[in-house]
Amino acid sequence: MSDSTRKPRRLRRAATALAGLALLTATTVGLGTGSAVAGQHHSAHQSRIGDHGWGHPSGPNDYPVPGIDYSTAPGELQPPPISVLRTSPNLADGLVFVAPKITGVGVTGQQGAEIVDNQGRPIFFQPIDTPYTATDFRVQRYRGRPVLTYNVGKSSGGPGHSDGEDVILNSHYRQIATVSAGNGLTADQHEFRLTNDGTALITNYHAVPYDLSPYGGPVNGQVYDGVLQEIDVASGKVVFQWDSLDHVPLADSYIPVPSDPAKPWDYFHINAVNPDLDGNLLVSGRGTSTIYKIDHETGDVLWRLGGKQSDFALGAGVRFDGQHNALPEGPNVVRIFDNGKGGGPETGQPSRVIDVKLDAKAKTATLLASVQHPDGLIANSQGNAQRLPDGHLFVGWGSVGRFSEFDSAGNLLWDGQVPAGYDSYRAYRSPWVGTPGSDPTAVGDRTDADHVSVEAIWNGATEVHRWLVLAGNDPWSLSPAGSAEWNGLATTITAHTRAPYVEVVALNDSGRAIGRSHAVRVGD
Repeated sequence: MSDSTRKPRRLRRAATALAGLALLTATTVGLGTGSAVAGQHHSAHQSRIGDHGWGHPSGPNDYPVPGIDYSTAPGELQPPPISVLRTSPNLADGLVFVAPKITGVGVTGQQGAEIVDNQGRPIFFQPIDTPYTATDFRVQRYRGRPVLTYNVGKSSGGPGHSDGEDVILNSHYRQIATVSAGNGLTADQHEFRLTNDGTALITNYHAVPYDLSPYGGPVNGQVYDGVLQEIDVASGKVVFQWDSLDHVPLADSYIPVPSDPAKPWDYFHINAVNPDLDGNLLVSGRGTSTIYKIDHETGDVLWRLGGKQSDFALGAGVRFDGQHNALPEGPNVVRIFDNGKGGGPETGQPSRVIDVKLDAKAKTATLLASVQHPDGLIANSQGNAQRLPDGHLFVGWGSVGRFSEFDSAGNLLWDGQVPAGYDSYRAYRSPWVGTPGSDPTAVGDRTDADHVSVEAIWNGATEVHRWLVLAGNDPWSLSPAGSAEWNGLATTITAHTRAPYVEVVALNDSGRAIGRSHAVRVGD
């Protein structure tokens, strides 16, 4: 049997099309994007791993997660447009990961997890149905491989909390696991951090009946216990749990006590959990404006930074308020997104990212670095900062809906923004190679007797460099009719043809076909 007879007919057509590409007098092409996300559902308080392994097209994890939109066709995807306000040739490697969510009254567009390039062009978009939202969308590593992770949840008890599930996707955008909280709780939107031990650090909010009269509240009141759980992803078991009510007095809070007994007092507002360099944990309590170092074995508080009971004397410029995203920046150095408001007394300054050096012996905290946006942005809520491998800093400005890259000297290099009426809880920059498990999609509409406008879509494909359009009088006899450079999730190509059928072929930067759509009939 010859090589040509062993090849599937559609791939043989691709080879023929590539030979015909040289006959085109004008070549421009496109990178496409079309959804290959599969959902997952599982019993409460359990995480599941598909038996199919990495990259298999299907498996037992293909169950819907509440809130994820599985019905929108590739041609109907409308990711929120990302505006690039400033750019530079000296950016760090990688793509930008955001999760625009609707915050404005009357906004009716789509929302969800989105990957864009440095020009703001969408590469991947997973829509999320309201009232659910996606948060903390980023690249992490699981079982030694890069994965995409995010939380899907809906608000509970007002803005700032959610009930939902955490999702893990492989490089084919196939859902390989979800993580739910244990012990009767639900996963909250604030943190979904994978560890090198195959576990996930997540946050929870648990309303507990409480006599709040000593604090000026109702006798029959309630208080939110800020809970961190460490979940073994493979088994779903809770391997560690820490409750703020066991370790942090209510008197440490700056948040006013509600008078309505039906409204729990969010005294702590846990919003970040991350491993420290020594294996212990850093926990951020926005309501107390304090960073806590937690013993990973016993749960004891090893030290407190900031707030009413700080174990360190705060040096000049260190005081922060309503902070988010505390992370180790180095030995005895903590990086903090300082909102400047939302917890205790406002700093009166714009939001910023600070590096704080801790001297455990002298019990002092010294400001090493501070970066703020030149526009003086103030994030009333949310926000994060990511140190990039080249020393650059990528910052998500939370409720402002902006995200920025700074060089190691604090100079602004790149600045992006979600549309009005949206924000993004966090934002990241990371290298990512996505190879969707689905085929590209072609949509063709005739513009006149001799031309067809073709949309090429391949949701999440990062390696497409050019799009080639094939056309013909039947689906099995097609020849090149146009091409265009990739230009976002839906790349438009003008094809010179009177034929009734078109399909698209995705080409990488070497000109090799890496995907193709089915042939479709041209619309009138």
